[in-house]
Amino acid sequence: MRILGITVPEEKRLEIGLTVFYGIGRARAKDILREASVEANKKAKELSAEEENRIRKLVEAVRLEGDLKREVAANIKRLKDIKAYRGIRHQRRLPVRGQRTKTNSRTVRGNVRKTMGSGRRKVEKT
Repeated sequence: MRILGITVPEEKRLEIGLTVFYGIGRARAKDILREASVEANKKAKELSAEEENRIRKLVEAVRLEGDLKREVAANIKRLKDIKAYRGIRHQRRLPVRGQRTKTNSRTVRGNVRKTMGSGRRKVEKT
């Protein structure tokens, strides 16, 4: 089954198969299948033409793939342009949503700790 130029895997359950679309996760896939009154455990190859069309209609109504990526990029650009705190965190490639950065963050530069043990040298055994 192809929707919006993307092939939904034939061998996977529809609940999982619909997640190949950027913008559809497990929860939205369940909602789409419930609205289309299609069983979530069915596989894509087992669908009738009528069921396929109902699913296709609902998926095409949701903002997905390129449109969604453009919208997210525009939102981040807006935050950067107005110099919002979240925009600055995006610019510096740091965690945006309040995560701890002293010990468990991984940035482009890595999480090199400058405290505790920076003066120690590793002694090689021969």
